[in-house]
Amino acid sequence: MNALLSRTDQAISVTDIARSTKKYFDKLISGEQDKYVVMRNNAPAAVLLPVADYEALLNEIEDLRIERIAIERLANQTDDSVLIEHDEMRDMFK
Repeated sequence: MNALLSRTDQAISVTDIARSTKKYFDKLISGEQDKYVVMRNNAPAAVLLPVADYEALLNEIEDLRIERIAIERLANQTDDSVLIEHDEMRDMFK
């Protein structure tokens, strides 16, 4: 849980979010708060993030997945395989 909470004001209970949903969403949207960790029975149950932050996380995960695939393919490259530069490949698909 330490990785989830960097400040105590980020922790909110399920009851608090149910009672004051608009207040918490407004703080996220305005940038006043960067995230909330929703607690249920004193344990983290969910994380609320602004959409832009969530999309950035998804993009980073996708970039890392593509990088891993590229590294695996380069490691399995045979000597008779043809390698081309990135710019050359981009030119092929213009």
